[in-house]
Amino acid sequence: MTDRDEEQSAAPLRQLPWTSPEGKPCYLDTDDSQSLLSRLADDVEEAQLSSARDVLLGSEAVLADVAAGERAVRFALTRTTESLRETLRIAHSRGARIQS
Repeated sequence: MTDRDEEQSAAPLRQLPWTSPEGKPCYLDTDDSQSLLSRLADDVEEAQLSSARDVLLGSEAVLADVAAGERAVRFALTRTTESLRETLRIAHSRGARIQS
């Protein structure tokens, strides 16, 4: 097996569901989907997706309330943006791990 064959057969890096203190993406290089860090990442992803569902429900309620003020709308939009960012990071990570 050549170095190139090994590179092509190696598992892709997993983008983790958090960033560095500088805001840069973090990656995990492992073939073990049951490693401690892999399982922690799975748990964090599930918590982020659960939070996103709650944020969506709250944002829908704010948008349905015609009396909602600017502060409520801005808060809902801020939380929705945060949740969307996390959800897109999870989708990107999971899509990269799908074997073609």
